[in-house]
Amino acid sequence: MIREIIANILCPFVGTIGYSVLYNVPKRYYFSCGMTGMAGWIVYLSIVKFTVLSAAIASFFGTVVVVLISRMLTVRLKCPVTVFLISGIFPLVPGAGVYYTAYYLVMEQLSLAAERGLEALKVAFGIVLGIAVVLSVPREFFQPGYWRQRKYRIRKKETRKL
Repeated sequence: MIREIIANILCPFVGTIGYSVLYNVPKRYYFSCGMTGMAGWIVYLSIVKFTVLSAAIASFFGTVVVVLISRMLTVRLKCPVTVFLISGIFPLVPGAGVYYTAYYLVMEQLSLAAERGLEALKVAFGIVLGIAVVLSVPREFFQPGYWRQRKYRIRKKETRKL
């Protein structure tokens, strides 16, 4: 049990860092990329294991976490959002589903191929939808000064009404 928990924390962290190395992410961002991928995987795994929701819905929520963390880190570390987003999505991509779809197609087991392919397509759609939802939020929303200025503007409007 403990080994499984450690493996589910360590493997996405190391895998995401490896993916970051592969795509020439600057070294100073490796730890942040690893934490982003690990957080998304933990959310995905906890939804799949402890609820009755499907892998596609779990992928959506895992992706939302990855994109939120990526947006926060991009403001804080002043770098493009794709540095964290692309490497952080890596653990959630349905690679095994696509592989087994092709395998069952080659083995002429069309019903299993259709089942695996549809599941992989749903997971991929969940990932795309999660990215689209969070990236539609304006960048200013993630900047710390935005909330202070907003509170100041609201107070200023309230004092004008009086």
